[in-house]
Amino acid sequence: MSQAANAGRVGPNAIIRVAEALRASRGEDVVETVFEAAGLKGYLDQLPTEMVDEQEVIALQAALRDQLGVAEARPIARDAGRRTGDYLLANRIPRPAQFILKRLPSKLASKTLLKAIRGNAWTFVGTGVFDADPSYPPKITIQDSLLCRGASADQPLCDFYVGTFERLFRELVNAKTVVTEVACHATGAPSCVFEVRW
Repeated sequence: MSQAANAGRVGPNAIIRVAEALRASRGEDVVETVFEAAGLKGYLDQLPTEMVDEQEVIALQAALRDQLGVAEARPIARDAGRRTGDYLLANRIPRPAQFILKRLPSKLASKTLLKAIRGNAWTFVGTGVFDADPSYPPKITIQDSLLCRGASADQPLCDFYVGTFERLFRELVNAKTVVTEVACHATGAPSCVFEVRW
């Protein structure tokens, strides 16, 4: 299916890994409560295996914050992102590419990884817009992020992306990588910006 045909759809990790992270930290009852609040309880019987409507991801992130509060929702979202990174490393990023990236100087590996992420951004930003500046410290920008779309907060909310990017960069670029969301649309910024440092 083409990128245009998939507009408004994203990969199922945004649903599956949130369920896993919730289950690991809060247990099955909380998973059911959050998914029911998001209108996604049916996924608990059969998790998605194909691209999902981005509106489901927006609803799930909102339900996570509404049911648990922002302070408790953020580390769960970040863990879900880390789990997504694990999945991508195990199933989506070819082993030869991983082997090469790990042996490149960090700045070159970062530039190469960002190019690959850009090429696949349509699978996780939906109708949002992805951009990246590879100069150090690299910055990833997502305009109209699904994770905070429609939300207003006094702190950044896109922890799922932080967890994913940090996991990939730590494994493939530099083990000391720290990813920080330095601007978030939910706090009034025009776009969500993630700074990558090592």
